[in-house]
Amino acid sequence: MRTPFDTELQSRLMRYAAIDSQSDESSTSQPSTACQLDMSRLLVEELEDMGAKDVRLTEYGVVLATVPATVEGPVIGLCAHVDTAPQFNATGVKPRVIQGYNGGDISFPDAPDLRLGPDISAHLKDCVGHDLITASGTTLLGGDDKAGVAIIMTAARYLLEHPEFPHGELRLAFTPDEEIGRGVDPRLPDDMACDFAYTFDGSKPGEVEHETFSADRGIVTVKGVSIHPGWAKNKLVNAMHLAARIIETLPQKNMTPETTSGTQGFIHATDISGDAAEVRMGFILRDFEREGLEKQGEILRAVCELVGLSEPRAEIICEITPQYRNMRYWLEKDMTPVHLAHAAVRDAGLEVVSVPIRGGTDGSRLTEMGLPCPNIFTGMQEIHGPLEWISVQDMGKSVQVALNLVQRAVRQAS
Repeated sequence: MRTPFDTELQSRLMRYAAIDSQSDESSTSQPSTACQLDMSRLLVEELEDMGAKDVRLTEYGVVLATVPATVEGPVIGLCAHVDTAPQFNATGVKPRVIQGYNGGDISFPDAPDLRLGPDISAHLKDCVGHDLITASGTTLLGGDDKAGVAIIMTAARYLLEHPEFPHGELRLAFTPDEEIGRGVDPRLPDDMACDFAYTFDGSKPGEVEHETFSADRGIVTVKGVSIHPGWAKNKLVNAMHLAARIIETLPQKNMTPETTSGTQGFIHATDISGDAAEVRMGFILRDFEREGLEKQGEILRAVCELVGLSEPRAEIICEITPQYRNMRYWLEKDMTPVHLAHAAVRDAGLEVVSVPIRGGTDGSRLTEMGLPCPNIFTGMQEIHGPLEWISVQDMGKSVQVALNLVQRAVRQAS
């Protein structure tokens, strides 16, 4: 059950999780928040201390480093992102360890009414006896994806201290802004300079994913007519009323995250701001197929047009921009990196789990840009909320898969 990497992984995740590195979609800077660079600079320091080569923080906010080869083989990239999700509070994270989980309910010191148990998170049943890490109840933990960072850093440290371990050159990349779809700068594939790569940004042990959502971002701006409410009759056009009508008119059944699963896509209203004069609404559109994604865009535009026709004095602007596409479209042309990961998982004594991700990773963009990049599990559970938790032992299994991966790649190449 326990792995040789548990102590280091626990220490790393506790250290990393306590650093505020939340991204911000409303920001136009790169990275979107300065606090992410606190995490990035720490990684630069740790990589240099452990003896990694070519360590640098790029002008676009990515930490790059090299683990030199011990034998000839393909150049492999290992990637994780340093930012945490903007959907929930991530400031003042207080990570804590539950040693030897007993299988019962977990309480949270800063949120007495909060409860986590196997009835809420089924994987807890598989983790009796494990050491779990959670936050204190008022923040997310940030295991997405600081668990991936800890796993890659632990694997890199092991390889640098064990030159007898056969592996080709490894290129490490720690990106910002993955959670807001801006983690992959166009310069990154060339800067990584590898044959293929893997993100460590998945969930349950054994998962290897080569299929993700395709994603677009929708921004709807509603401009009303503002006037003093005392003289508003037949003159005021309240933008908030029109925005509410758009939300209500959009399909609800089998078209929202809470009513879909599996390979079903959705339109998700993520944020709203404004006043009676002007309202801005954010949407994310998701589908596994290009055609489904295009249809969702048509639905959003049609609803905006319909509501606009009901009040010609208003202006409703619907802008849809691409975010990423299903990595399957490119990986299915050459499944070598996927099959290699499957073998590495089996070498670790795990059963391969390969299901489409109802989300995306930096691997989606990297793959689309010509660098094949499947996704591998970290163990993270209940992410983006206060119930987030992870098993240290599951993280240890992920480190073992990373080591198996680079070793097997050399064997297959020879």
